[in-house]
Amino acid sequence: MSATSVLYDAPGARAKRRNILYTIVFLVVFALAAWWVLGEMAAKNQLASEKWSPFVKSEVWTTYLLPGLGETLKAAALAIVIALPFGALLGIGRLSDHAWVRVPVGAVVEFFRSIPVLIMMIFAGAAYTQFTNVSSDMRPLYAVVTGLVLYNASVIAEIVRAGILTLPNGQTDAAKAIGMRKGQTMAYVLLPQAVTAMLPALVSQLVVIVKDTALGGVILGLSELLSQNRTITANYGANTIATLVVIALIYIVLNFILTTFAGWLEQRLRRGKKSTGAVIPDVNAGTYVGDGI
Repeated sequence: MSATSVLYDAPGARAKRRNILYTIVFLVVFALAAWWVLGEMAAKNQLASEKWSPFVKSEVWTTYLLPGLGETLKAAALAIVIALPFGALLGIGRLSDHAWVRVPVGAVVEFFRSIPVLIMMIFAGAAYTQFTNVSSDMRPLYAVVTGLVLYNASVIAEIVRAGILTLPNGQTDAAKAIGMRKGQTMAYVLLPQAVTAMLPALVSQLVVIVKDTALGGVILGLSELLSQNRTITANYGANTIATLVVIALIYIVLNFILTTFAGWLEQRLRRGKKSTGAVIPDVNAGTYVGDGI
């Protein structure tokens, strides 16, 4: 590995000692905070065995948690499958040479990217209620997926646009020199190279989709994972904290699996091509997500 990075210089001896000191201080502060939180929970009887015992019963998992996880995965999978190609098309449309394509697509992207996803879910739910014959059982799922697709497709469009723009102009010039049309250049030259650079930001957005499904359970009544908190609490006593901790751990494991798979996929893609060294902006957080090169 190189002694330097495109993001920062390799730390020297003093910087390494300082980093070790910061790490020790952080661990001490974290341990003290954890000790205080556990003490407060114990004082309020939140660590009692009866609060956590429901989660060692198969009934809680088979009746509530696993079906809720299934609904979360269903909504997230539908949103991802629709938003990814839709967002890619919008991102490519924003790069069009034709103003009659570029301007309307840009307006659509900026409009849906500016509206909170929860508002779009609520509007979609109202629209399905008044203007369609969708059954009441399926309406929450449709509304959640619609809101997630409209918002995240617009964000993915910006990720795709930024990923393509980071490529050297020589790639496009070389494609033109051998007689490739713009569509061929985009499909066979630019997009394949931009995918690797875009992957970290895309994975970040996919994690956001998985987490945002919880909004549908809170507002629209979708029986996703987080919404099972109310049912478990009502049926098994006042164990809200224990239920939320278990649900949070399930979300952590789910997103860890997603990011691990994405990391494996990124490494596999990098083996067959030379990295561009691009840095893709995370349009949600306002920060930059690099490709690690």
